[in-house]
Amino acid sequence: MWADQRNAEGAAIRVTGPAEARGLIEDISATMAALEKILTVETEHVRVGRITEGLANESRKSELTSAYLRGLEALKANAVALARFAPAPLEELRARHADFARAIETNQIVLATARAVSENLVKGISNELSRAQAPQGYAPGRARSAYGGKSAPLLVSREF
Repeated sequence: MWADQRNAEGAAIRVTGPAEARGLIEDISATMAALEKILTVETEHVRVGRITEGLANESRKSELTSAYLRGLEALKANAVALARFAPAPLEELRARHADFARAIETNQIVLATARAVSENLVKGISNELSRAQAPQGYAPGRARSAYGGKSAPLLVSREF
């Protein structure tokens, strides 16, 4: 990818002409489209409860995310040149980025919902298990229900 290129000193290569500007914008657009496709598939799988299938492309998603972030850095570093050499493609990229941001937001909402549901399930199971394994005996509210209210504790110790 053009956005990943570096010179000998490790600095990002600067855009110096219209062809380079269009190349950078096209690379970022392609990365964004590929990442959006993965996010959409992930969102749909997680939304219907197929978590394993939804998270199957995590490594590819990480690669694309890294490439996308590097591309954004290259965009920022070359903002003036891009506005000068490729104003129309840059505006198209901005519009496309708004759609991409909505896809990310939807994905994050679905993932947060799935996380909350799973946490509630785990807490519910834990509460049920602890209630089932709790020792039976005298406790506030338990003595009456356990023995029908006919007996009371014989001794209450106030020492600790």
